[in-house]
Order: sequence, then structure tokens, then C-alpha cells
Amino acid sequence: MSSIGTGYDLSASTYSPDGRVFQIEYASKALENSGTAVGLRCKDGVVFAVEKLVMSKLHEAGSDRRIFTVDNHVGIASAGLIADARKVVRRARNEASNFRFMLNEAIPIEHLIDRVSGYVHAHTLYSAVRPFGFNLMFGSSGPEGPRLYMIDPSGVYWGYFGCAIGKGKQAAKTEIEKLKLQELTCREAINEAAKIIYKVHDEVKDKAFELELSWVGEVSKGFHQLVPEDVFAAAEQFAKDAVKETDSEEEDL
Repeated sequence: MSSIGTGYDLSASTYSPDGRVFQIEYASKALENSGTAVGLRCKDGVVFAVEKLVMSKLHEAGSDRRIFTVDNHVGIASAGLIADARKVVRRARNEASNFRFMLNEAIPIEHLIDRVSGYVHAHTLYSAVRPFGFNLMFGSSGPEGPRLYMIDPSGVYWGYFGCAIGKGKQAAKTEIEKLKLQELTCREAINEAAKIIYKVHDEVKDKAFELELSWVGEVSKGFHQLVPEDVFAAAEQFAKDAVKETDSEEEDL
């Protein structure tokens, strides 16, 4: 029997004869229309960099962010369908709030990621719902040290030292693998993350974009927050200079 045919891709609760769930694969395809996001776990925290594609010149700068704060010590960067991401971010915030209310302490990132991934996975089990079309990266810094996780549309999550999601993830992963992440501080890693976003951005095919940067760790006293304006400006200039230098070297060759 062929796995490509009428009926096998109509529901997330239906397997094809060769064991594939097409709705989950289609959800993963939605990520290819989204800007790239990068997460780096360094020795003193976690940094996020997001390429937010600007689809219209009339959009207000700074709106429709793809970086969110869940709890004081937890941040999320997203790629894919932003409405789906917001839905799950609200769920994550509720989980963190309920945990703090019941136990009077911050939720451990391992517990939060387990609860949220279970919620995402539940949307792949029933024909009345559809899988979420996003990847989410969770970063935190606490007594257990820096942590970085990523959830895919199937509800599977993994821990990472560095990961990339979105349309430029393969090129971004290649750049991440060149870094010695365990030796970098957040201030150094934020420059590298910005540089990766600028390197994978295709100025010919892609539209204009806004860069978003955040961090959580010792540099922010354990709080997840957008980087200060001076740090943002320095990181963006570092990225532009690095890309310009790379282009010059390629022209010389």
C-alpha cells in the first residue's frame, strides 16, 4: 500500500501504512516560512536571537514579538505560527503561576518543559484538534545552572547547548557548531547569536527583518529580559561588521 493517498493526511490521529503522521509533518513544514531563531547556552546563562521578518512597511516596530517571558527566570523564543506560539506561551505562564501559588517558589524548568510538551503532544492525538505549527526554545537560569530546551510540533523536547529553529536552521546550526559555548559568557554569546542571524538572513529572497535579543543568567541577575539598548546596538553592529567582512573576503577570492 502507498502511504501517499486520500485519507492518511486528513487527521492527526491517523497513521499511514508506513507509520507516518502527515499532519505533524505538515506542521513542521510551517516553520519554513518563519524567520530563524537561535538559542545559545553559555557558561553563565542563555541567550536568544530572533529574526522577525517584517511583512509590511506599515507594521509598527517592536510589535508582534517572538521572544516571551514566562516566569522571572524563564524565557521563550519561537519560530512558526505566532498565534499558536502565543497560545502555548499562555499555557506555560499558567503552569508557572500555579506552581508559584501552590508551592511559593519558582517552577523548575524541567517540570515546566514536561508539562508544556505534554500539552503540545495532546494536540497530536485527537481528530478534533490540529498539531501546533511552531518550534519553541525554553531558556532559564537557576540553582541548577543554565538550561536550554526545544519543543517540536510532535511534543518531543530535547536539551541543547545550542539550537536553531526556523527557515535558516541548517545554516545556523553549522555556525553554532563552530562556537566553544562552554567558554563564552552571555555578553560574548549575544554578539555571536546576532552574527548568526545576520549571516543566515537572505537579503535577496527574504524581506526586511527586525532583530530581537534577550538573555537570562548572571548578567541579568537571573531574570529573563530583553538586552539593554546599548548592548543591542553593539551586538547588531558587531554582526553587520562580521557579515561585511565575510562578504569582502569572498569577493577577494
